[in-house]
Amino acid sequence: MQRRTFLKTALGAAAFARSQAQTEPLWGGPVLDTHLHLRRDADSCFTHIQGCGVTNAVLLTPAADEDRARVEMEKRPGHFVRSVATDPSKPDAGDILRTAIRAGAVSIGEMKYHVALDSAEMRRVYDIAAETQVPVMMHIQNFPHFPGELPYNTGYDHFDKVLSAYPKTKFIGHGDLFWANISADVPTDRGYPSGPVKPGGLTDRWLSDFPNLYADMSANSGNNALSRDLDFSREFVIRHQDKLIFGSDCSCLDGHGAGVSQNNNPEAKRLEGKCVARATLELSKQISSPAVFRKIAWENGNRVFRLQW
Repeated sequence: MQRRTFLKTALGAAAFARSQAQTEPLWGGPVLDTHLHLRRDADSCFTHIQGCGVTNAVLLTPAADEDRARVEMEKRPGHFVRSVATDPSKPDAGDILRTAIRAGAVSIGEMKYHVALDSAEMRRVYDIAAETQVPVMMHIQNFPHFPGELPYNTGYDHFDKVLSAYPKTKFIGHGDLFWANISADVPTDRGYPSGPVKPGGLTDRWLSDFPNLYADMSANSGNNALSRDLDFSREFVIRHQDKLIFGSDCSCLDGHGAGVSQNNNPEAKRLEGKCVARATLELSKQISSPAVFRKIAWENGNRVFRLQW
Protein backbone atom coordinates (compact mmCIF):
# COMPACT_ATOMS: atom_id res chain seq x y z
CA MET A 1 0.00 0.00 0.00
CA GLN A 2 2.81 2.35 0.84
CA ARG A 3 4.46 1.71 -2.53
CA ARG A 4 1.17 2.31 -4.36
CA THR A 5 0.65 5.53 -2.44
CA PHE A 6 4.18 6.65 -3.27
CA LEU A 7 3.76 5.92 -6.99
CA LYS A 8 0.41 7.68 -7.09
CA THR A 9 1.90 10.71 -5.37
CA ALA A 10 4.94 10.75 -7.66
CA LEU A 11 2.83 10.46 -10.79
CA GLY A 12 0.53 13.20 -9.57
CA ALA A 13 3.50 15.47 -8.90
CA ALA A 14 4.92 14.82 -12.38
CA ALA A 15 1.59 15.58 -13.99
CA PHE A 16 1.33 18.79 -11.98
CA ALA A 17 4.85 19.80 -13.04
CA ARG A 18 4.02 19.20 -16.72
CA SER A 19 0.85 21.23 -16.33
CA GLN A 20 2.75 24.10 -14.74
CA ALA A 21 5.41 23.97 -17.45
CA GLN A 22 2.71 24.32 -20.11
CA THR A 23 0.87 27.18 -18.42
CA GLU A 24 3.66 29.31 -16.93
CA PRO A 25 5.05 31.81 -19.47
CA LEU A 26 8.38 30.67 -20.86
CA TRP A 27 9.45 34.30 -21.35
CA GLY A 28 8.01 35.82 -18.19
CA GLY A 29 4.79 36.96 -19.84
CA PRO A 30 2.90 36.88 -23.13
CA VAL A 31 4.81 37.13 -26.41
CA LEU A 32 3.52 38.42 -29.74
CA ASP A 33 5.11 37.09 -32.93
CA THR A 34 4.33 39.67 -35.63
CA HIS A 35 5.96 37.67 -38.43
CA LEU A 36 4.56 34.12 -38.56
CA HIS A 37 3.85 32.98 -42.09
CA LEU A 38 0.62 31.06 -42.61
CA ARG A 39 1.52 27.40 -43.18
CA ARG A 40 0.00 24.77 -45.40
CA ASP A 41 -0.47 22.11 -42.74
CA ALA A 42 -3.41 22.44 -40.35
CA ASP A 43 -2.43 23.29 -36.76
CA SER A 44 1.25 23.83 -37.61
CA CYS A 45 1.21 27.53 -36.71
CA PHE A 46 -0.25 26.73 -33.30
CA THR A 47 2.27 23.91 -32.81
CA HIS A 48 5.09 26.34 -33.49
CA ILE A 49 3.97 29.07 -31.10
CA GLN A 50 3.31 26.54 -28.33
CA GLY A 51 6.77 25.03 -28.80
CA CYS A 52 8.69 28.29 -28.61
CA GLY A 53 6.65 29.93 -25.86
CA VAL A 54 4.85 32.49 -28.02
CA THR A 55 1.26 33.20 -26.98
CA ASN A 56 -0.07 35.24 -29.90
CA ALA A 57 0.84 35.83 -33.52
CA VAL A 58 0.08 37.79 -36.66
CA LEU A 59 -0.35 35.29 -39.49
CA LEU A 60 1.27 36.78 -42.58
CA THR A 61 -1.34 35.95 -45.17
CA PRO A 62 -1.35 36.32 -48.95
CA ALA A 63 -4.73 37.58 -50.14
CA ALA A 64 -5.41 34.26 -51.89
CA ASP A 65 -5.11 32.41 -48.54
CA GLU A 66 -7.40 34.56 -46.41
CA ASP A 67 -9.97 31.79 -45.95
CA ARG A 68 -7.33 29.42 -44.58
CA ALA A 69 -6.19 32.08 -42.13
CA ARG A 70 -9.75 32.63 -40.92
CA VAL A 71 -10.14 28.90 -40.26
CA GLU A 72 -6.92 28.88 -38.22
CA MET A 73 -8.08 31.91 -36.24
CA GLU A 74 -11.52 30.45 -35.54
CA LYS A 75 -10.02 27.14 -34.45
CA ARG A 76 -7.63 28.84 -32.00
CA PRO A 77 -9.58 31.88 -30.76
CA GLY A 78 -7.56 34.49 -28.93
CA HIS A 79 -4.22 33.42 -30.40
CA PHE A 80 -4.09 34.71 -33.98
CA VAL A 81 -4.85 37.72 -36.14
CA ARG A 82 -3.95 38.06 -39.82
CA SER A 83 -2.36 40.43 -42.30
CA VAL A 84 -2.92 40.76 -46.04
CA ALA A 85 -0.43 40.95 -48.89
CA THR A 86 -0.79 41.12 -52.65
CA ASP A 87 1.37 42.12 -55.60
CA PRO A 88 1.14 45.93 -55.65
CA SER A 89 1.51 46.01 -59.44
CA LYS A 90 -1.89 44.31 -59.89
CA PRO A 91 -4.54 46.75 -61.14
CA ASP A 92 -6.92 45.67 -58.36
CA ALA A 93 -4.29 45.60 -55.59
CA GLY A 94 -5.85 48.57 -53.81
CA ASP A 95 -9.29 47.00 -53.73
CA ILE A 96 -7.85 43.70 -52.49
CA LEU A 97 -6.04 45.39 -49.60
CA ARG A 98 -8.98 47.57 -48.55
CA THR A 99 -11.42 44.66 -48.67
CA ALA A 100 -9.18 42.47 -46.52
CA ILE A 101 -8.62 45.21 -43.96
CA ARG A 102 -12.35 45.88 -43.71
CA ALA A 103 -12.77 42.14 -43.12
CA GLY A 104 -10.31 42.15 -40.22
CA ALA A 105 -6.72 42.16 -41.51
CA VAL A 106 -4.61 44.13 -39.01
CA SER A 107 -1.66 44.95 -41.27
CA ILE A 108 -0.35 44.98 -44.83
CA GLY A 109 2.51 42.61 -45.39
CA GLU A 110 4.82 41.06 -45.79
CA MET A 111 5.28 43.12 -48.96
CA LYS A 112 8.02 41.18 -50.75
CA TYR A 113 7.89 42.10 -54.42
CA HIS A 114 10.31 43.25 -57.10
CA VAL A 115 9.44 46.94 -57.03
CA ALA A 116 11.07 50.15 -55.82
CA LEU A 117 10.23 51.58 -52.42
CA ASP A 118 9.34 54.89 -54.05
CA SER A 119 7.42 53.36 -56.97
CA ALA A 120 3.88 54.41 -57.80
CA GLU A 121 2.70 50.90 -56.87
CA MET A 122 4.16 51.07 -53.35
CA ARG A 123 3.05 54.66 -52.87
CA ARG A 124 -0.50 53.46 -53.41
CA VAL A 125 0.07 50.90 -50.62
CA TYR A 126 1.37 53.59 -48.28
CA ASP A 127 -1.72 55.70 -48.91
CA ILE A 128 -3.99 52.76 -48.08
CA ALA A 129 -2.01 51.98 -44.91
CA ALA A 130 -2.43 55.58 -43.72
CA GLU A 131 -6.11 55.67 -44.70
CA THR A 132 -6.93 52.42 -42.87
CA GLN A 133 -4.50 53.02 -39.98
CA VAL A 134 -2.67 49.71 -40.30
CA PRO A 135 1.12 49.27 -40.53
CA VAL A 136 2.86 48.10 -43.69
CA MET A 137 5.69 45.57 -43.34
CA MET A 138 8.30 45.42 -46.12
CA HIS A 139 11.08 42.96 -46.95
CA ILE A 140 14.09 44.99 -48.10
CA GLN A 141 16.81 42.90 -49.77
CA ASN A 142 19.29 43.40 -52.60
CA PHE A 143 21.73 40.47 -52.26
CA PRO A 144 20.40 37.14 -53.67
CA HIS A 145 19.98 34.21 -51.30
CA PHE A 146 19.76 31.87 -54.29
CA PRO A 147 21.10 32.11 -57.87
CA GLY A 148 18.86 34.33 -59.98
CA GLU A 149 16.92 35.86 -57.09
CA LEU A 150 15.99 39.49 -57.79
CA PRO A 151 16.03 42.36 -55.27
CA TYR A 152 12.94 43.29 -53.25
CA ASN A 153 11.85 46.86 -52.48
CA THR A 154 14.84 48.60 -53.99
CA GLY A 155 16.09 52.12 -53.34
CA TYR A 156 16.62 51.92 -49.60
CA ASP A 157 19.38 54.54 -49.64
CA HIS A 158 16.78 57.25 -50.26
CA PHE A 159 13.90 55.73 -48.31
CA ASP A 160 14.02 58.72 -45.98
CA LYS A 161 12.23 60.71 -48.69
CA VAL A 162 9.34 58.24 -48.50
CA LEU A 163 9.27 58.35 -44.71
CA SER A 164 9.04 62.14 -44.87
CA ALA A 165 6.34 62.12 -47.53
CA TYR A 166 4.06 59.70 -45.64
CA PRO A 167 4.12 60.78 -41.96
CA LYS A 168 0.76 59.10 -41.25
CA THR A 169 1.91 55.72 -42.55
CA LYS A 170 3.49 53.28 -40.09
CA PHE A 171 6.38 51.52 -41.81
CA ILE A 172 7.92 48.29 -40.48
CA GLY A 173 11.29 47.47 -42.00
CA HIS A 174 12.54 43.90 -42.33
CA GLY A 175 15.09 41.97 -44.36
CA ASP A 176 18.79 41.76 -45.11
CA LEU A 177 19.49 45.26 -46.38
CA PHE A 178 17.33 46.96 -43.77
CA TRP A 179 19.29 45.28 -40.97
CA ALA A 180 22.70 45.51 -42.65
CA ASN A 181 22.21 49.27 -42.53
CA ILE A 182 22.39 49.49 -38.75
CA SER A 183 26.05 49.93 -39.70
CA ALA A 184 27.51 52.72 -41.84
CA ASP A 185 29.67 50.05 -43.48
CA VAL A 186 27.50 47.77 -45.65
CA PRO A 187 29.31 45.16 -47.78
CA THR A 188 27.99 44.38 -51.25
CA ASP A 189 29.18 40.76 -51.42
CA ARG A 190 26.83 39.24 -48.81
CA GLY A 191 23.45 39.78 -47.24
CA TYR A 192 24.38 39.25 -43.60
CA PRO A 193 27.44 41.24 -42.51
CA SER A 194 29.45 40.12 -39.50
CA GLY A 195 31.81 41.83 -37.12
CA PRO A 196 31.72 45.22 -35.39
CA VAL A 197 29.07 47.76 -36.36
CA LYS A 198 30.29 51.13 -37.62
CA PRO A 199 28.10 53.88 -36.09
CA GLY A 200 26.01 56.07 -38.38
CA GLY A 201 24.05 53.45 -40.34
CA LEU A 202 20.93 54.55 -42.21
CA THR A 203 18.56 52.28 -40.31
CA ASP A 204 19.92 53.37 -36.95
CA ARG A 205 19.62 57.04 -37.90
CA TRP A 206 16.17 56.78 -39.46
CA LEU A 207 14.71 54.90 -36.50
CA SER A 208 15.71 57.95 -34.45
CA ASP A 209 14.68 60.57 -37.00
CA PHE A 210 11.29 59.25 -38.11
CA PRO A 211 8.54 58.42 -35.61
CA ASN A 212 6.71 56.36 -38.28
CA LEU A 213 9.52 53.81 -38.83
CA TYR A 214 9.70 50.57 -36.84
CA ALA A 215 11.96 47.50 -37.02
CA ASP A 216 10.86 43.87 -37.35
CA MET A 217 13.49 41.74 -35.60
CA SER A 218 12.60 38.49 -37.36
CA ALA A 219 14.60 36.00 -39.41
CA ASN A 220 18.35 35.58 -39.66
CA SER A 221 18.58 39.20 -40.80
CA GLY A 222 17.36 40.63 -37.49
CA ASN A 223 19.06 37.99 -35.35
CA ASN A 224 22.38 38.34 -37.17
CA ALA A 225 22.34 42.14 -36.98
CA LEU A 226 21.73 42.19 -33.23
CA SER A 227 24.17 39.39 -32.39
CA ARG A 228 27.16 40.56 -34.47
CA ASP A 229 28.26 43.31 -32.05
CA LEU A 230 26.67 42.95 -28.62
CA ASP A 231 28.14 46.16 -27.21
CA PHE A 232 26.56 48.14 -30.04
CA SER A 233 23.31 46.18 -29.80
CA ARG A 234 22.81 46.93 -26.11
CA GLU A 235 22.93 50.65 -26.86
CA PHE A 236 20.86 50.22 -30.03
CA VAL A 237 18.11 48.48 -28.07
CA ILE A 238 18.04 51.21 -25.44
CA ARG A 239 17.96 53.89 -28.14
CA HIS A 240 15.12 52.27 -30.08
CA GLN A 241 13.27 50.44 -27.31
CA ASP A 242 9.91 51.78 -28.50
CA LYS A 243 10.59 50.90 -32.16
CA LEU A 244 11.71 47.25 -32.01
CA ILE A 245 9.07 44.58 -32.62
CA PHE A 246 9.62 40.86 -32.11
CA GLY A 247 8.89 38.52 -35.00
CA SER A 248 10.20 35.08 -35.88
CA ASP A 249 9.88 34.40 -39.64
CA CYS A 250 10.77 30.89 -38.51
CA SER A 251 10.07 27.79 -40.59
CA CYS A 252 11.00 25.16 -38.00
CA LEU A 253 8.26 22.64 -37.28
CA ASP A 254 7.91 22.56 -33.52
CA GLY A 255 9.31 25.72 -31.95
CA HIS A 256 12.45 23.78 -30.97
CA GLY A 257 14.32 23.75 -34.29
CA ALA A 258 13.07 20.56 -35.95
CA GLY A 259 12.83 20.46 -39.72
CA VAL A 260 14.04 23.18 -42.06
CA SER A 261 15.14 26.53 -40.68
CA GLN A 262 15.19 29.75 -42.74
CA ASN A 263 14.01 27.94 -45.89
CA ASN A 264 17.42 26.32 -46.43
CA ASN A 265 18.96 29.74 -47.12
CA PRO A 266 22.68 28.92 -47.48
CA GLU A 267 23.65 32.27 -45.97
CA ALA A 268 21.66 31.52 -42.82
CA LYS A 269 23.43 28.29 -41.84
CA ARG A 270 24.23 29.76 -38.44
CA LEU A 271 20.60 29.11 -37.45
CA GLU A 272 20.42 25.59 -38.86
CA GLY A 273 18.72 23.27 -36.36
CA LYS A 274 17.49 26.19 -34.26
CA CYS A 275 14.13 27.83 -33.75
CA VAL A 276 14.59 31.44 -34.83
CA ALA A 277 11.88 32.60 -32.44
CA ARG A 278 13.67 31.07 -29.46
CA ALA A 279 17.07 32.31 -30.61
CA THR A 280 15.88 35.90 -31.04
CA LEU A 281 13.93 35.96 -27.77
CA GLU A 282 16.99 34.63 -25.93
CA LEU A 283 19.16 37.27 -27.62
CA SER A 284 16.67 40.02 -26.79
CA LYS A 285 16.70 39.04 -23.12
CA GLN A 286 20.49 39.02 -23.16
CA ILE A 287 20.89 42.54 -24.53
CA SER A 288 17.98 44.33 -22.84
CA SER A 289 16.55 45.01 -19.40
CA PRO A 290 13.38 43.18 -18.33
CA ALA A 291 11.28 46.28 -18.99
CA VAL A 292 12.71 46.76 -22.48
CA PHE A 293 12.37 43.05 -23.24
CA ARG A 294 8.66 43.28 -22.38
CA LYS A 295 8.31 46.16 -24.85
CA ILE A 296 10.02 44.15 -27.59
CA ALA A 297 8.21 40.89 -26.93
CA TRP A 298 4.71 42.25 -26.36
CA GLU A 299 3.95 45.92 -25.87
CA ASN A 300 5.38 47.50 -29.03
CA GLY A 301 3.77 45.05 -31.43
CA ASN A 302 0.36 45.36 -29.82
CA ARG A 303 0.58 49.15 -29.92
CA VAL A 304 1.75 49.42 -33.54
CA PHE A 305 -0.74 46.81 -34.81
CA ARG A 306 -3.48 48.25 -32.54
CA LEU A 307 -4.31 44.85 -31.04
CA GLN A 308 -6.45 44.05 -28.03
CA TRP A 309 -6.52 40.41 -26.99
